[in-house]
Amino acid sequence: MVGGGRGAFIGAVHRIAANIDGQIELVCGAFSSDPERSKASGADFFLPANRCYGTFEEMIKAEAKLPEGERMDFVSIVTPNHMHFPPAKMALENGFHVLSDKPATLNLAEAKKLGDIVKKTGQLYGLTHNYTGYPLVKEAKAMIAAGKLGKIRKVVVEYPQGWLATRIEASGQKQAAWRTDPKRSGAAGCIGDIGTHAENLAEYITGLEIEELAADISTFVKGRALDDDGNVLLRFKGGAKGVLHSSQISVGEENNLNIRVYGELGGIEWHQKEPNTMLVKWLDQPMQVYRTANGYLSDAAKAAGRTPPAHPEGYLEAFANIYKNFATHIRAVQAGKKLPKNDLALDYPKISDGIRGMAFIEAVVKSSRGNAKWTKLKV
Repeated sequence: MVGGGRGAFIGAVHRIAANIDGQIELVCGAFSSDPERSKASGADFFLPANRCYGTFEEMIKAEAKLPEGERMDFVSIVTPNHMHFPPAKMALENGFHVLSDKPATLNLAEAKKLGDIVKKTGQLYGLTHNYTGYPLVKEAKAMIAAGKLGKIRKVVVEYPQGWLATRIEASGQKQAAWRTDPKRSGAAGCIGDIGTHAENLAEYITGLEIEELAADISTFVKGRALDDDGNVLLRFKGGAKGVLHSSQISVGEENNLNIRVYGELGGIEWHQKEPNTMLVKWLDQPMQVYRTANGYLSDAAKAAGRTPPAHPEGYLEAFANIYKNFATHIRAVQAGKKLPKNDLALDYPKISDGIRGMAFIEAVVKSSRGNAKWTKLKV
């Protein structure tokens, strides 16, 4: 692991998710930009001292020298955005697979360069857009792919939060500080942090790509350098239209990610706050309520479920599905097996999703600067 040491926010979530299926073991890490903190963090995780590294460069060089079977198999990157590309590049070029927190890189140019490195090295690269791991998100995707909703016409996706309604970054709040800093977060704040989750979820469920957009992003909190609210109109390839709203100043909201998709024959509605329920609406019959872990669900949705019906499961399990599929794919590669295109183990976000996410951010910023001018995604 790179990042995720003492005082980190998302590192513990990654470690729990990776460990849920018992397929992945944390064996080494460079857990902080401070070498001493990194080594102390490794001790917290009960790692041997010789596998607790001061820097990611030191870790990758040392692990590459270890015999196969002893060295790490892949690197999990859980740092702020500006430190996604350097360790990913070095790990890939030294023969290690990479699973990275989103967005993939600091900017689109880096993402495209990373895409070239992934292709050249032949290593696996995954991105933790973890909301795609929910069973009923996979059910929605399967229903739409099977044509059950007919041709898709409209997509409405929202991700409101309220935690940045005041300028808490000025008080030294670590997570707020880097997320509102252009040098560490990139060209966008709210749009890059959670807007890309909404973008990825919309494309994943519908199977449609955003072609162009018109965006209006705002910075409501005085003194803040990046956006904290965004409203985006979407045009998808194939003719569907959409609305994407992300906000971090919506007071009282707690990760209220939700999506509605409407086709010619029906629609679906899913809320991350109640992830084990999906509403399915039809043109000519009563609304249905789909629930996780039931036999009527698709194979993909059933494979993603972990508990019997009516037993709650959620964020950590969805996150773990990304790790599980990535681990299964690595195992297949190590065994010299090529998985068929429809294998469930291939169902995790890849570098192509990372590039699209960065193209989305750049297009949103450009459009907003042009007074919500329609702007194409340059992938």
